[in-house]
Amino acid sequence: MRILKYIFLLLLLSLVSLTVFVATQKGDFTVERSKVIKTQRAPLFNFVNDYRNWADFGSWVVEDPTMKFVYPQNTSGLNASFSWKGDDGSGDMKTIAVTDAQNITQKMNFDGSLADVSWVFKDTLGGTKVTWKSKGTMSFLFKIYSALNGGADKVIGTMYEKSLANLDKILVYETNTFDIKVDGIVKKPETFYISQSFTSEIEKITKNVRVVAPKLISFCEANGIEINGKTFVIYHTYDTTNGLAKISICLPIKKEIFTSAGSDILTGKLEPFEAVKTTLKGDYSHTKQAIEKATAYIKNQKLFSDLNWSHIEIYSVSKSEIANPSKWITEIYYPVKPKVVPAETPVVNTPRTETAPIHTPRPAKEEESEF
Repeated sequence: MRILKYIFLLLLLSLVSLTVFVATQKGDFTVERSKVIKTQRAPLFNFVNDYRNWADFGSWVVEDPTMKFVYPQNTSGLNASFSWKGDDGSGDMKTIAVTDAQNITQKMNFDGSLADVSWVFKDTLGGTKVTWKSKGTMSFLFKIYSALNGGADKVIGTMYEKSLANLDKILVYETNTFDIKVDGIVKKPETFYISQSFTSEIEKITKNVRVVAPKLISFCEANGIEINGKTFVIYHTYDTTNGLAKISICLPIKKEIFTSAGSDILTGKLEPFEAVKTTLKGDYSHTKQAIEKATAYIKNQKLFSDLNWSHIEIYSVSKSEIANPSKWITEIYYPVKPKVVPAETPVVNTPRTETAPIHTPRPAKEEESEF
């Protein structure tokens, strides 16, 4: 019995000693890891900038399969956020600053451990260099955990290294796996829609769609309007020289409606038209190549564009439905004027008139004189 008491006292002293040791250790930490990801900067930035993608590359998901994520309406860009809960703890994160395709700054709280998190994206030979950095203060429990597992740099750094490796693997496949097919001339039916219109930088259009589309859907739901298809964009102008486009982000609806004066949501109607359809299966970064193929087809077929507007893009399968970029489907329609088929010159069958053959009489023979 006395031996058990000694063992208990030793354990208690060890625990107290560990607690005192941990309590006297610095709670501040700074962890930084970098990796060259073999893909373009813009799609890589867009992937990391959306919290819905973090479950795909975060190593912590594999280590804690019980983890559940909660996503608000805004998961990408400034003020985006998400939270999580699992057997290993719970936390939340919010984006507080964004520089397009360059930097992301975030605030994280993980069971009382607070951190400022930053991402830096830079073009480099062979792809994009990503630097992921955390600087913060550990909670008491995390100090114990890190002390028993080699320190904060090893614990967090290992997690970052594995996650960056996953990010590289995903992006190389997902971004570079795509297919473009020119489907030829199709007829598009009459379409009623609601929309928001403005001028945008071409490279920011997909980002603007992610912001505007949920507003249009919410408007329909709040007013009992029946949605009749997928979000699409009308390109009224498409200026590649200046990188600008005048666009309308649209949501098709079943019946024509009218909004009140002064509303930022407009209504419209696309008349039936003929168009050259091109289908892009893959990441939006390949849209430029799809447009080049479509315009080349129009030129080769000697078709004439309808100059009332440039083209439309329909997001048939989008990021809101599936996280994998390789499975997104975008339909691009370039309006063209119907080919004018030259009328054939009719063949007139003139009735043939039968005429009697002309008979020229032969001159009479002179009779021979007997004299």
